[in-house]
Amino acid sequence: MKIFVAGGTGAIGRPLIAELVTKGHALVALTRSPEKAQALVQQGIEPAIVDVFDTDAVKAVVSRAQPEIVIEQLTALPRTYTRESMNAAAALNNRIRLEGGANVLAAAQAAGVRRYLRQSVAFYAIPGPGLADEDTPLALDASPAVVAGAREVTEVEHRLLGNPNMEGIVLRYGFFYGPGTWFNPDGDVARQVRRQQFPIVGNGEGVWSWLHIEDAAIATIAAAERGNPGIYLIANDQPLALREWLPAFARWLNAPPPPQVSVEDALKGDGGADAVYYATQMRGVSNAKAKRELNFQPRPLEWIVD
Repeated sequence: MKIFVAGGTGAIGRPLIAELVTKGHALVALTRSPEKAQALVQQGIEPAIVDVFDTDAVKAVVSRAQPEIVIEQLTALPRTYTRESMNAAAALNNRIRLEGGANVLAAAQAAGVRRYLRQSVAFYAIPGPGLADEDTPLALDASPAVVAGAREVTEVEHRLLGNPNMEGIVLRYGFFYGPGTWFNPDGDVARQVRRQQFPIVGNGEGVWSWLHIEDAAIATIAAAERGNPGIYLIANDQPLALREWLPAFARWLNAPPPPQVSVEDALKGDGGADAVYYATQMRGVSNAKAKRELNFQPRPLEWIVD
């Protein structure tokens, strides 16, 4: 198939386009960097060099490509996972996802694209018992960054799924780990864990759902090839509370055990209410739909030994 990828040079974009090439799909990948465009050419991928905020230019490159499918993976996340860096990146990341994504979606509709996939987030489900599924409401009454994220996700998902002119598929990914991510041994969270800067907050009962970056690519392609329109939660089979995964991650890194801090102290610290939410209230997700409809078979979390 002819596939247009917006966001093909990021953490998920790189394994995604590599897997798409392996499977024989014809690709056009959007980038605004001539250097990254050259790297795409070397992989046998046609680059589309354009600023995603340039509405007319985006429309022109999608029209010229005439893809059957568009896969949108637009983000602008920082290399470091700290409150300061995330706050600093938030405005551009939000603009890319909202305005840039709207430009790509409009261009796809104008070009008559039949199927459109976009990246979303698995960890904004409303807190509660058990695992969330695709019908679980999002946390619109939570800590500030979580509420902002949940509202953004709601807007971009509704924009796609409410479009009657194409088959819209939303992929809500769990926390990425693996090459090029914060949770790789050379990633920023690993650096923080080694320095004992990533604590267990309070009871540590917040449940995190994980996804290897290469499994994200595999699931995305399965959804592009045969997924039904709608939402898919894409995560592995091991949702784990912070108090479980973080000490195991530290041992895997040969790092000291993570420190423990109270909720009160965490609220005064760098992470504030958002750190407390992620550590104590976040809800894990079920991947049952993806396994059933996409034959999704995620790998075990590599730092957990049964």
